[in-house]
Amino acid sequence: MPHPVYLYDAVRTPRGKARPDGGLAALSPQELVRGQAAALAERCGAFAPEALILGCVTQSGTQGGHVALVSKLHAGLPDACAAHSLNNYCASGLSAIGQAVAKVASGEIAVALAGGVESMSSAPFLGDRAGFYTSDDLPPRTRFVPPVLAADRLAHGEGIARAELDAVALASQQKAAAAEADPALQRSRIATGTLSGEECIRPQTTAESLAAAPAAFGELQAQYAGALEGATFEALHSIAHAPPICDGAGLALVGGEGLGIAPRARVIAFAESGGDPAASLTAGFAAMDKVLARAGLALTDIDRIEFMEAFAVTIAKFLRDRDADPARVNVSGGHLAKGHPMGASGAILTSSLLDALDACGGRFGLVVLTGAMGVGAAMVIERIA
Repeated sequence: MPHPVYLYDAVRTPRGKARPDGGLAALSPQELVRGQAAALAERCGAFAPEALILGCVTQSGTQGGHVALVSKLHAGLPDACAAHSLNNYCASGLSAIGQAVAKVASGEIAVALAGGVESMSSAPFLGDRAGFYTSDDLPPRTRFVPPVLAADRLAHGEGIARAELDAVALASQQKAAAAEADPALQRSRIATGTLSGEECIRPQTTAESLAAAPAAFGELQAQYAGALEGATFEALHSIAHAPPICDGAGLALVGGEGLGIAPRARVIAFAESGGDPAASLTAGFAAMDKVLARAGLALTDIDRIEFMEAFAVTIAKFLRDRDADPARVNVSGGHLAKGHPMGASGAILTSSLLDALDACGGRFGLVVLTGAMGVGAAMVIERIA
């Protein structure tokens, strides 16, 4: 990078259930962002961001009208602060941080706020009603397929059995429940509204309950038969193998040198990648390989990894195929337990990674996001002791 780039801090909300009585449902998306910006100001002192870059997937209804600009105004950020709303599906929050990193590295700006927000209780999945979701005028391999159907297709193609999905889902729940009692892993989680802890965790989950859970998404194969070109496969994922839909936000303070603030980490490398839309949910692997190559590191060099659990199949594939110590991966649990507020997930995992690195005194951290239809992003950071 032409100029060094640092993560001075990163914060996140707890994740609230996306339903009317959910812990964050009464708060607007801009209020969630305002709370994160205020927390960063309290933790870091005065700074004047030159840009606010926000990932958000469903940019309609309460999240329409340029959600980053609305959030900037609501948070009282400087008039001169540029605002950018970004949709890169499930990787949006990390893509937003990556854009801030690129702007700082180029010398265009000195400091930015970047992250994401998603209020799925008020702006539900597919709520923007994009024509792409139902269009049949594209070649079948490029037509939209819901991520959960893509997950079953990927499990079939990879030969990943239900028992492997059960194992990673159970581990996610167990680690998430244990992390709630570890303040070091929650150092940067900001109590928001009435919510001080993760609302979606199901600590009562057992191996037996997972094994007994019925597959939940098999009927989608008939609905999307055109995109699948008539292919059929065993439905494996149950509700317990899918990340709960939820509300949440996360924000990072990204800047160059000379801010007068002690940074938590240096950004070593950032990468994005597209992927085969018919092999949906795999582009994160390509982005991960690219960012590790740019950093000159191997997975065995990484002390803590936040790998987005975009359905059980993705984390099962990662742990099966890659040389990563499971004890270093998603140490505070993952999306299967805590939920996936789509546009916010990349920023939330970045904040979680900083906490995990601090807790273990580690040096290098990796965050990986993967999304539907060939979307992936990854970043390597180095903790500053």
